[in-house]
Amino acid sequence: MWELLYENLEQTVSVILFGIGLTILLLQRNLIRKIIGLNIMDTSVYLFLASMGYINGRKAPIVVDGIQDVEAYINPIPTGLVLTGIVVAVSFTAIMLALTIRLYRRYRTLDIDAIMLLAKGEDA
Repeated sequence: MWELLYENLEQTVSVILFGIGLTILLLQRNLIRKIIGLNIMDTSVYLFLASMGYINGRKAPIVVDGIQDVEAYINPIPTGLVLTGIVVAVSFTAIMLALTIRLYRRYRTLDIDAIMLLAKGEDA
């Protein structure tokens, strides 16, 4: 069993990182920590996609020395998905941090439970 974990080391690490991120996201009440947990989760997905797209012994899909055989190159689709995901994640993180700053300026706390109580108090 341990041999399989070592053979699939990148996938194992990505599952562990996803679990860490999910635990942070679920158990922390601080908004900044929740954003960090979400970033750990999406980074683990990128690691998983990149490791699944890599084939040992093959090169990046750039034609060099006239070699056009498909078997000589890796699949470029997982790499493209990872790059697109990184761009989306950076944009999402920037928006979440901006909203967190606005919440802090209004309620003077980053504790999500306290924010909910203060917001309910404003409605009354």
